[in-house]
Amino acid sequence: MKRRAFLQTAPALFTLPLAARPVAAAPRRVALIGCGWYGKSDLMRLLQVADVEVVGLCDVDRHMLEGADALLRKRKPGAAPRLFGDYRELLRDVQPEIVLIGTPDHWHALTAIAAIEAGAHVYLQKPVGVDVRECEAVLDAARYHGRVVQVGLQRRSTPHLVQAKRDIVDAGKLGTVAHVELCCYYPMRDTAVREMEEVPTFFDYDRWTGPAPLLPYRGLPHRRWRSFWAYGNGIVGDMCVHMFDMARWMLDLGWPLEVSSTGGIYVQTEADATITDTQHVVFEYDGLSCVWQHRSWGKAPDPEFPWAMTLYGDRGTLQADPYKYVFTPHGGEPVRVEAVYEREAFPEDVTEEGIEIHAAPATRAHMKDFLDAIATGRRPIADIEEGVISSAACILGNVSMLTGGPLSYAPEARSLRGGDPTLLARPYRGPYQRP
Repeated sequence: MKRRAFLQTAPALFTLPLAARPVAAAPRRVALIGCGWYGKSDLMRLLQVADVEVVGLCDVDRHMLEGADALLRKRKPGAAPRLFGDYRELLRDVQPEIVLIGTPDHWHALTAIAAIEAGAHVYLQKPVGVDVRECEAVLDAARYHGRVVQVGLQRRSTPHLVQAKRDIVDAGKLGTVAHVELCCYYPMRDTAVREMEEVPTFFDYDRWTGPAPLLPYRGLPHRRWRSFWAYGNGIVGDMCVHMFDMARWMLDLGWPLEVSSTGGIYVQTEADATITDTQHVVFEYDGLSCVWQHRSWGKAPDPEFPWAMTLYGDRGTLQADPYKYVFTPHGGEPVRVEAVYEREAFPEDVTEEGIEIHAAPATRAHMKDFLDAIATGRRPIADIEEGVISSAACILGNVSMLTGGPLSYAPEARSLRGGDPTLLARPYRGPYQRP
């Protein structure tokens, strides 16, 4: 009850209401910035639930751009998007009403704010930014311009998890929850050692790097850039954001009171990668702690739940991940519920290269919620403010580890309580300017 009272009285990050606007026909002009694996996947899920016109695709890798164009034309005959290497030209020339952003993390804030300022609603992959100040700036832009921003935290729209929240957590079957464990034991950290190479002509490495430090080019960074601090926040900024956000949503939690972390590179010391291979983060609330643990080496303690959330209550325990949940009441038999698949309704899922078929129903539901929020003027289920809390808290976990002490963020003042405010922002490489 103390935690709930705190959440009801804690000030919001930003209190400007969503700008009033008349409900009009559903937006149809859509563009994608960042045409890699997940950008294409998000676009395909949107096409499955809405009759939209894809007016533009943007990527600094010409091969990636042409691949997205080919997939789109195959899935939507008659599609004729314009192709761009510069997102600013896309926003200016095709004037999309909806922009999907699937860039690497270090480009999220700049592209999202530019799209919002151009008048578009935004579906933004998590995390919102690579530092806290970027996250705040995206929130400010969305509220000031009255645009809907749905963050890609689709656990909030995952059918079996929605059921678990409703039928178990909200129904009180766990009793008092005073401890949460979050984890990832996937061997996902890049372990290679690479030599410097010449940048291929089809890839604009300088523009891909953008505001981040310009590191020596050692091959295409796609799908492995997350292993470098320069571009993101490691496994905490990638996988913990999802699980921490799921716990916050399940338990109606806001900002943590304090974040602390320890970790480092303990085993995979020979790799080029700079992020941790082992890390422990604690998000403290009044009467509750959320504890994150990842290792990119060794075996998972529970092979059934290698990337998961566990809620511990005095009446039962809930283990959950994108594939299933298991509810174990104290003194009763476990109840297991599997993820929903929609292969019959969407047979193209079965043959789509690289698809996370278990997550496709969640992303479709997330897209529907996004479109409904645009049509009605309400906040979406993973509204930008929720995305900022989950993203920034995880970023603070990394900052805590690097500085060697706990951190406490004051959302009303947008400051660190007793901490150095420069920790909330990373330096930008010129000529890029912070939002």
